[in-house]
Amino acid sequence: MTSAPAQRKLAADQVAFLKVQPLADVLAALNGAGEETRVVGGAVRNLLFGLPLHEVDLATTAEPKKAIERVTAAGMKVVPTGIEHGTVTVVADGRPFEVTTLREDVETDGRHAVVRFGRDWKQDAERRDFTINAMSLSSDGIVHDYCGGLSDVEKKRVRFIGDADQRIAEDYLRVLRFFRFFAAYGEGEPDREGYLACARARDKLDQLSRERIRAEIMKLLVAKRAPEAMIAMADTGIYDHVFANAPELPALARLALIERSNEIVPDAVRRLAAVAVRLDEDAAHLRERLRLSNDEYKRLVSMGDRWWQLTPASGEAYAKETLYRIGADEYSDRALISFAHSDASLADEKWGALLSLPQSWTAPRFPLSAEDFIKRGVEKGPKLGKTLAAAETAWIAANFPEDAASLEKIVDAAIL
Repeated sequence: MTSAPAQRKLAADQVAFLKVQPLADVLAALNGAGEETRVVGGAVRNLLFGLPLHEVDLATTAEPKKAIERVTAAGMKVVPTGIEHGTVTVVADGRPFEVTTLREDVETDGRHAVVRFGRDWKQDAERRDFTINAMSLSSDGIVHDYCGGLSDVEKKRVRFIGDADQRIAEDYLRVLRFFRFFAAYGEGEPDREGYLACARARDKLDQLSRERIRAEIMKLLVAKRAPEAMIAMADTGIYDHVFANAPELPALARLALIERSNEIVPDAVRRLAAVAVRLDEDAAHLRERLRLSNDEYKRLVSMGDRWWQLTPASGEAYAKETLYRIGADEYSDRALISFAHSDASLADEKWGALLSLPQSWTAPRFPLSAEDFIKRGVEKGPKLGKTLAAAETAWIAANFPEDAASLEKIVDAAIL
């Protein structure tokens, strides 16, 4: 099923974090007296790829009850976050560590698994999804690899452990995880066996909750090779199962290039708009498909609202009016989406000026108020609201004047 076990001793500076509190204290509490605890999963993977360690998860031979007793005795807090699957969260000095007892799946239905606890590191590794996620790091700085992960890290290849169809059948979310991890860690073409297995299982995505699908898609969208992953998903028909509309793949690829050339941090909602929103009505569709939050939905609506009008050809006055009316954040989103759909050079100076407008110009506050019109005889009610709106439109058209003479002229014209 797997390649021969391999080990690699890491340099002392690579594993120095193992000696730093509070992780060192947690390991000390769990290790010894016949039990062993190792760092597993994403922390080991990122360590080998030279990427930051965001979370440190642990696996242990100690069964949950014993693990709880040990860390509690050491004065640490324990939260039974997934006790039925052998997982607890240990909180040490305010920092959480997920600790899971070695286990094997004994029954799965593609969404949930029934597990039993064990003490076999190889067996525990073989139940995981991808080879690069199945390695463990012991306290002595040795990486233990039972599934070929070290080789796949070197090749920057995302590959299922053992039979790809079987791994996917254990949890259908692994279809999306395959493309997400390919986007984050892969190079070249996706692993052929995994790619074809995902294509065969695309119909099974309908069995997953939309919340789980959303979580994977949003992580995928900000990965460095998100455009390539989306192309691969579209080629297999998986994109259609998730979004049910035609993808704007060139726009997503262009947006990624624009972000990189302008040192803009990738944003999942903005990239979602680039690939899946042409009109604001598309936002409503995605809100339902992906269970988006209200804030995410509102951003998509804004980006879908006549983004094609915000171009250098529309002129500075239109750009300033847009910035004034929707604010700097929404303006930047819309400008980036419009640029992504254009065929202009990434170094185009006019587009550069359009993007940088929020930094070069601060939209002023409308200097007139209802009181300015009431004292001129305009009664409260609908007419006052219309008069104010007319005055604001005239003020914008006059390029946001602030001098008293211009404002008086605007008030006079609005009242007539």
